[in-house]
Amino acid sequence: MSKLIYLILISIVLFFAYGIISEANKPSKKEKRISCQKETITFEKIPNTNLKDAAITLFESNNYFINSHMEYSKFMKSELVNYMTKEKADNLLKEQIENYIKKSKKSKNKLQIKYYIYENDKEDSGKKGKKSKLYAGYLLFEFRLQDKLIYKIQTDYMKLDASDISNRMDCILKSFITLKGK
Repeated sequence: MSKLIYLILISIVLFFAYGIISEANKPSKKEKRISCQKETITFEKIPNTNLKDAAITLFESNNYFINSHMEYSKFMKSELVNYMTKEKADNLLKEQIENYIKKSKKSKNKLQIKYYIYENDKEDSGKKGKKSKLYAGYLLFEFRLQDKLIYKIQTDYMKLDASDISNRMDCILKSFITLKGK
């Protein structure tokens, strides 16, 4: 009988130890998949893994369209308006995309790249604390296929003159294509 009790106790201890070790080895939500995501605050979401490879293939074969929007600050004088327009941002994005096009192959399906550039309105009374005023703004990208959200990513840009937006766009595109095959 005592051997059975020891066996049960050892099994329980091993069960809990396995659970603790497994949980400790899970990647943190704050852990970033690629190094450029560590440069500024970045969040990503992958709601549809079934279509991600098809979406990336469309992207790499130059089958996409862009839907963009910009929001300048309302409570403070906008700095971004002096440096960035929707058209200029679209051109920056297209320049970055060119680095990832492997071949141009016509397809009736198109990947929608929907993005939004927000200027951090530091005089907005809804801002909570000093940390919310440290960044110049953020970029929010959605990659959609067949009206389904495939990938969503938000990353801050830090420079008031928007000179780092191109770099942040590149990071977003790298983040997207590194999902292929995973």
